[in-house]
Amino acid sequence: MKRIALVSDTHSYMDDAILSFCEECDEIWHAGDIGAHIVADQLEAKKPLRAVFGNIDDSSMQLRYPEDLHFEVEGLKVWMTHIGGYPGRYSKRVKDAFKLNAPGLFICGHSHILKAMPDPQFQFLHLNPGACGQEGFHHLRTMMRFSIEDGIVKDLQVIELGRRGKIVNVSC
Repeated sequence: MKRIALVSDTHSYMDDAILSFCEECDEIWHAGDIGAHIVADQLEAKKPLRAVFGNIDDSSMQLRYPEDLHFEVEGLKVWMTHIGGYPGRYSKRVKDAFKLNAPGLFICGHSHILKAMPDPQFQFLHLNPGACGQEGFHHLRTMMRFSIEDGIVKDLQVIELGRRGKIVNVSC
């Protein structure tokens, strides 16, 4: 079993609350719009990091991380990208790829809107952790934690980090 912390859209922002919720996890996954390298460095110092670049990430971040990550964890095929859409409203690039080889878990960021929903057409789970940074139109900063065991996502938690513009100190 692997325990995962899932974040997105940090936009160069990191705080102790985000890092503390990553403590009990085996890996951290970042679904793009990382912003500053120091954010990635802080996450990598905490736990192994899997990340993709987003539309605000500069060319140096694009050299450091790919646009798409395809990997397998505990028997679950995962695809993570920043801009992908959600069930019924995928980008053409993503939808065409699903027709050839759909994952068991599809993760994206970009919208700053938290979503956890099954896709009945392609038979997988879609996750978007929302945004845990301070930039954007979202009011509430969010992230997710979950476990993967025997190819199944379990114990999915939505973590509210407080309102955008406010720093939250959290003890776990």
